[in-house]
Amino acid sequence: MILGIGTDLANIERIAGTLERFGDRFKNRVFTEIEQAKSERRKDVAGTYAKRWAAKEACSKALGTGLAMGIAWKAMSVSNLRSGQPVMQLTGWAAKRLSEMTPDGHDAVIHVTLTDDHPWAQAFVVIEALPSSGK
Repeated sequence: MILGIGTDLANIERIAGTLERFGDRFKNRVFTEIEQAKSERRKDVAGTYAKRWAAKEACSKALGTGLAMGIAWKAMSVSNLRSGQPVMQLTGWAAKRLSEMTPDGHDAVIHVTLTDDHPWAQAFVVIEALPSSGK
């Protein structure tokens, strides 16, 4: 059962300008250390940050809250499996919201996909509830 779907577009040039203007202040407010380390290692630094920005926006929409309702930027973070597949982790209020929307006897699974085609970065987030395995 689908609990929520969210999508967002981010303008890579806008994120590049924000990075140039606010630097570490912006990075430290919005992105976890893991997200920053990944982004800073990439050739397209701004594009990598833009994809993660879009994923956070999309996730907040999938949670049915948007960022205005109290979810902190860093409560939603994107990392990658060894295969490169992006995965979303939630902490704090975002994790609490996910728990509240997940039906009893189910486990929530967050699917995230990221893409970019300059000047746009895009993310899709689907939150699915699967029956618990009972383990």
